[in-house]
Amino acid sequence: MVTKKPRLRKIKRFLSVLLLLVMFLGALLLTPTFAHITSENSSVQSLPDAQNLYEQGRKFYEIEQYAQAAKIWEQAISAFKGNGDELRQAIALGNLSLAYQQLGQWSEAETAIAQSLNLLQTTQNIDTKNSSQILAQVLDIKGRLQLAQSKAEDALDTWRVSLDIYTKISDERAVLQNRINQAQALQALGFYRQAEKTLRQTTQILQSQPNSPVKVAALHSLGNVVQVTGDLETSRQILQQSLEIASSLPDQEAIADILLSLGNTARVQQDTQTAIKYYQQTIKTATSPTTRIQAQANQLRLLLKTEQLSAFQTLSSQIKTQLNDLPLSRTAISARINFAQSLMQFRKKTAADTPSWLDIAQLLATAIEQAKSLQDRRTESYAIGVLGQVYEQTQQWSDAQNLTQQALLIAQDIDAKDIGYQWQWQLGRLLKTKGDIKGAVAAYTEAVNNLQALRSDLVAVNSAVKFSFREEVEPVYRQLVDLLLQSQVNSELSFENIEKASNTIELLQIAELENFFRNNCLNVQVSNPKKDPTAAIIYPFILPDRLEVIIKLPQQRWLHYTTPVVEKELETTLAQLQENLPKPHTLRQVQSLSQKVYKWIIQPAEAALAETKTPTLVFVLDGWLRNIPMAALYDGKQYLVEKYNIALTPSLQLIEPKPMEKELKAIAAGLSEASSGFSALPNVKLELEEIRSQVPSSILLNQEFTSKTLQNRINSLSFPIVHLATHGQFSSKAEETFIVAWNERIYVKKLSELVRTLEHKQTRSDLPVS
Repeated sequence: MVTKKPRLRKIKRFLSVLLLLVMFLGALLLTPTFAHITSENSSVQSLPDAQNLYEQGRKFYEIEQYAQAAKIWEQAISAFKGNGDELRQAIALGNLSLAYQQLGQWSEAETAIAQSLNLLQTTQNIDTKNSSQILAQVLDIKGRLQLAQSKAEDALDTWRVSLDIYTKISDERAVLQNRINQAQALQALGFYRQAEKTLRQTTQILQSQPNSPVKVAALHSLGNVVQVTGDLETSRQILQQSLEIASSLPDQEAIADILLSLGNTARVQQDTQTAIKYYQQTIKTATSPTTRIQAQANQLRLLLKTEQLSAFQTLSSQIKTQLNDLPLSRTAISARINFAQSLMQFRKKTAADTPSWLDIAQLLATAIEQAKSLQDRRTESYAIGVLGQVYEQTQQWSDAQNLTQQALLIAQDIDAKDIGYQWQWQLGRLLKTKGDIKGAVAAYTEAVNNLQALRSDLVAVNSAVKFSFREEVEPVYRQLVDLLLQSQVNSELSFENIEKASNTIELLQIAELENFFRNNCLNVQVSNPKKDPTAAIIYPFILPDRLEVIIKLPQQRWLHYTTPVVEKELETTLAQLQENLPKPHTLRQVQSLSQKVYKWIIQPAEAALAETKTPTLVFVLDGWLRNIPMAALYDGKQYLVEKYNIALTPSLQLIEPKPMEKELKAIAAGLSEASSGFSALPNVKLELEEIRSQVPSSILLNQEFTSKTLQNRINSLSFPIVHLATHGQFSSKAEETFIVAWNERIYVKKLSELVRTLEHKQTRSDLPVS
């Protein structure tokens, strides 16, 4: 609870109206593409002084004294111009643009690169191959500038032109570097899979070549993109290979960049101590202040997460003193916003009075001005939206709403749905606080629509890197359902709201599964599927203060009711029921707990179900309810399965409905003996034999049940059903989710591959795995 509301209007003079969703994985991997001067470059012999000036500037650039390099190159350009050497003047202008880019002087960088290209178009009497190579190098520099200014699509187009030139003149090294650059642009545009494909092809070519900076850059970039697409162990291995090569060259800044990426990978793997170690190594190794502060900002978040609050305060003081010394760039602005967000979290976590909200707001106001000076509208939108969060925290609702709407307008103008949904969600929260439920529902609905439009991107990107599904996606759906099902003041809840709530629940179920599998491989058909007209579809949905139940009865009738049970009580009851269900001696306790859950979910609908003579109940379950067999719910006399046919589905929109096979066949596999540290399961052999008596089945029992034999059986025969009777572990992390085979574990990723093999072999796609 905020007791004081510091007025933040002082900073509004800085505002007239991204941090990218993914924290930068390392410093930009574009190595400087110098346009080179050789004696063959021009038929005009330049004065030695001009050439010496050029070389001096290059040496200053290489030791990162960019301002001095720019000053010397300006003198060289004047000398080349006075000497009539337009070609060398163009080369020096291209490299001057590089220096300006490092200094964050974007307007000067644009002017220099434009003058360079203009001179190259008018220069006559030069060797065709040399002139083509110089033109391509200057275009590379232009692409670098465009990417730094968030014009990734323009950068990609520019680099494709220079790639054509390099290909024509057979400059293989330049072709490879160009492909690495293109992959950076593809990542900035969100085309992670395409970037990964490009980089894998590039690294394959480089494997047989000697160690070089290009090889380091290719592997580093590949390690980063594989990290984003979720294969964290492979990412770590590739980054380690890149680090070994960089260390052999040696290249101090490249080493620091790779250490930063290794720290980020460890962070995503929740290996916090290793991540902090890598960040500390980065800080010691980096020669670039931007790379150093990225590592510090990321380490700061981990210190807060692990509640090392004293270390947090010490490091935050160091960061604060360094921020103003950073050269202007998107990465530097991102670090500033990242730092501001960490300070916000620190204040919320500790209820501390320092840093002040005004100090945090000032950091963001500076970030906004810097983003505007770069004409980086994504970063500007993100900084404004985060500033809106500061006003939200200090309960200055109107100011928070104005800032959020500004951020949203920019995001919509540049079609940035990935950040736009956040501001729509934020706007929904603010409108709800002000009592505008209708406006809040509209804002939340647009946020969900944007998330649906982003579905393929969300599953392509590792959520722990881009954003946390549990913290930044799931709540949008849940809070919308909450709003839709709130009782109306003067009227009953509309059927339109009930239907919209059930549809939102369906969309959340799909999003959860796709996020879990990290793959959009679920054949999702977001439409109105054909359903059994006699079945009732039941959606029990857990909210913090209540359990909402929506039932779609036959004849398209809707039923909705609320059970006032808090989430903690519900979860405790369900956990106790789950624990006691397998224990025969706890029958009375099981029946008591099961009857309690029955009263919450089914009892209010008993009359409606009887009236419609519903034979089948189809459950779309939420949260802890998924751990309980609905068939075991007890009304005091009978179990639910004694009264109804029971069916479960993760979502009615998940898989395209198709007719059942006329003749079903199954693979039935299981363990009746102890294996891999798990105890023996009773009745498994009987269970498999019962299945075979009803459905033609291929049985794999105990020693026969291995990943390899299951794979072989799937490959050799056509089975639409796989039934597994075994132990398993199910986690919120796919890498910790597995089923137990004989002396091995089949992890969910491998199991998913087996199911996809079945999909390819069958004409139908609704393949049950029971």
